[in-house]
Amino acid sequence: MQIMRRLYDWVLSWSESPYGSWALFMLAFAESSFFPIPPDVLLIALAVGAHKKAFRFALICTAGSVLGGMLGYLIGWQFMALIGERIVALFGFADKFTQVEALYNTWDAWVVFIAGFTPIPYKVFTIAAGLFNLNFPIFVLASALGRAGRFCLVAGMIYFFGPAIKAFIDRYFNLLVTVFTLLLIGGFVLIARVM
Repeated sequence: MQIMRRLYDWVLSWSESPYGSWALFMLAFAESSFFPIPPDVLLIALAVGAHKKAFRFALICTAGSVLGGMLGYLIGWQFMALIGERIVALFGFADKFTQVEALYNTWDAWVVFIAGFTPIPYKVFTIAAGLFNLNFPIFVLASALGRAGRFCLVAGMIYFFGPAIKAFIDRYFNLLVTVFTLLLIGGFVLIARVM
């Protein structure tokens, strides 16, 4: 727990640096395939510090995350036995991997989209996408939509409500993302039934 707190503080320290945007990109890249701290922490800190640039930071975060997701895909596709299994075990998903496979068999790219948008460990699903040979262009599209939606939601709240929203986001982030995901999926189901 102490190590995670130090990592969290280290990530936040980059918001005071002139290299904050680069750190955000690298953090988003690493988190999508192996790093434990989500980039939202630094995204929120940077956006609060310069809320007019919130969407710019969200796009930087999305680009890093999608490229990192491609690395996760490569790990699952080519290096699962070498490093993929260790990463999955580190995040406590080793015994749940058959459930992840069942999700991919049933929902395909929707799993990547939802994993990219919600607080569940996206890295596990990028690695699984490579392992289960999900269509790569579809994987990239689902990743881009899921990650952009997540990061733009955070950026939008800070842009429109200003720095005062930070405490609210910090406290209710998982709940907000879960509710938004359910509404989004419900909207897709409704559209599918109407058409």
